[in-house]
Amino acid sequence: MNIRCAKPEDLMNMQHCNLLCLPENYQMKYYFFHGLSWPQLSYVAEDGKGKIVGYVLAKMEEDGEEKHGHITSLAVKRSHRRLGLAQKLMNQASMAMVECFQANYVSLHVRKSNRAALNLYTNALQFEVVEIEPKYYADGEDAYSMKRNLSHFQEILLGDLPGIDAIANDESNLPDLPSKKSLQTDSKDCTEDNNALEKLTQFVETNLTVKEKGIYE
Repeated sequence: MNIRCAKPEDLMNMQHCNLLCLPENYQMKYYFFHGLSWPQLSYVAEDGKGKIVGYVLAKMEEDGEEKHGHITSLAVKRSHRRLGLAQKLMNQASMAMVECFQANYVSLHVRKSNRAALNLYTNALQFEVVEIEPKYYADGEDAYSMKRNLSHFQEILLGDLPGIDAIANDESNLPDLPSKKSLQTDSKDCTEDNNALEKLTQFVETNLTVKEKGIYE
């Protein structure tokens, strides 16, 4: 299994994964918007054959005084759950938020009835419930608004925390964080490709043209 930064050609497969896994779905232009605005923050999980089996779609929020990111969508196909992929995707996105945008925390929304997701966010990733937002979802269900402090990631980047292996051996309650070395590799793939934005723009223009013809939705 491999976790890497999402590429323009991944967007359709990310949407397909979303449609298979979640009731909250988005038009392709929403994926394009994330890819154009924050290409460093979205990640995919792929199997040994290069097939995308999970993703995280993330962005930065401009409201409020503190810089913070937001998880728009997270999904892993049923066939590849219980492998720690969701946790790894979330950690990579969170670390990128800190390194690229100096984010102080990351937020998300989750259905009150989604116990599996709540367990992941609270126990594995140390999110905290900030408030309940009534009738947040289209079907009228309430949502938990959750928040995760990113100070651990900031300390890792500054070198103030020991290596991830040392943290794990200490049996602490810290989540399975990516190493600084692995983050630098992923971030380089996302930020140092001078042609990335041009490729994504061309990809968007091509698919929007197809969509206008009614061939792709």
